[in-house]
Amino acid sequence: MRTTLTLDDPLAKELKKLAVETGRPFKNVVNETLRAGLRRQNVAPRRAYRLTPAAMGAPKPGVDLGKALQLADQLEDAAIGAKLEQRK
Repeated sequence: MRTTLTLDDPLAKELKKLAVETGRPFKNVVNETLRAGLRRQNVAPRRAYRLTPAAMGAPKPGVDLGKALQLADQLEDAAIGAKLEQRK
């Protein structure tokens, strides 16, 4: 298949240099490099990211964890209040 491809200048220079050094046509060097990259990508599939949970203790008395957004607002208000108190 014939297509137009725009290469970054440094990459094109490296590919041309490799073609000259090995005595192979530029298009063969480009195709082989692309194939090698695709093979490497397919050989090592990414492992699923796993997160290990950490225990954070029991909630404070009177805190309803079912109301997470309300709790977040209360904690944010308390943090802002503490910062304002430090400025006095």
